[in-house]
Amino acid sequence: MFSTRSKTAAALLCSAAIAVSASACSSSTSKPAAAPAASSSSSMPVAASSSSSDMSTGSTGSADAPFGTACSAVPSTGPGSFTGMATDPVATAASHNPVLSTLVTAVGAAGVGDTLNSAPGITVFAPTNDAFAKIPADTLKSVLADKAQLTKILTYHVVSGRLSPSQLAGTHTTLEGGTVTVTGSGQSFKVDNANVVCGNVQTANATVYIVDSVLMPPTS
Repeated sequence: MFSTRSKTAAALLCSAAIAVSASACSSSTSKPAAAPAASSSSSMPVAASSSSSDMSTGSTGSADAPFGTACSAVPSTGPGSFTGMATDPVATAASHNPVLSTLVTAVGAAGVGDTLNSAPGITVFAPTNDAFAKIPADTLKSVLADKAQLTKILTYHVVSGRLSPSQLAGTHTTLEGGTVTVTGSGQSFKVDNANVVCGNVQTANATVYIVDSVLMPPTS
C-alpha cells in the first residue's frame, strides 16, 4: 500500500490528469467506477435510435422508409399502415388506406383491380383523395362512368418494374402506352406536374408513390 505522502502525490497527479484527459485518470486508479459507466451507457442506445426506422409511421431514418409530408396521414397501425400494406398486393393494399379511397373506387369502376394485384412487379403513382377533388365533380362523375377512358387514365399511373427513389427520375413508359416524366432527387420528386407527397411505399407486388394530382395521358 502507498504511504500517506505517496497517496497525496498520487491524488495530485490524478487530479492533474483529469484536467488534461479523463482517460489518464481512469487508467491510473485501481477502482475506475465513473468512466466505464459513462462510456457504456451513452453511445449504443443513441446509435440504435438514430439508425432505426419505423415503417408504420413513415420515419425517414432509413433509405428504404417511406418519405414525404403526406405520410403522416397514413394510418400508423392496421392493414392500411405501411407495415400492413407491405403484405398485400397493391389494389388490396390501397383499399385499406383511407388516403386512397377515391382511387380505390376508380379502380373498382374500371375493373382493373385483379390486373394490378396480379402484376409481378410495378410502380404505381397513386393520387390522393384531394387529388381527385381537384377535378370538377361533373367531370369526375363522367370519367368514372366511362370505363374505357377511366382505364386509360388509371393505367397511365402504372409503370412496369419496381422503381426505387434512386431510379425514379427520368422518362418511363406506362401501361397505358404513353410516358411520364419524373424530375427531382432525394425525397423531392414531381411526376409530370404532380408532386410526390408520400413516396417509396411498399406493397407485396408494387412500389407506390402517392401524388397530389391525377395524371392525365396525352390526348393526341
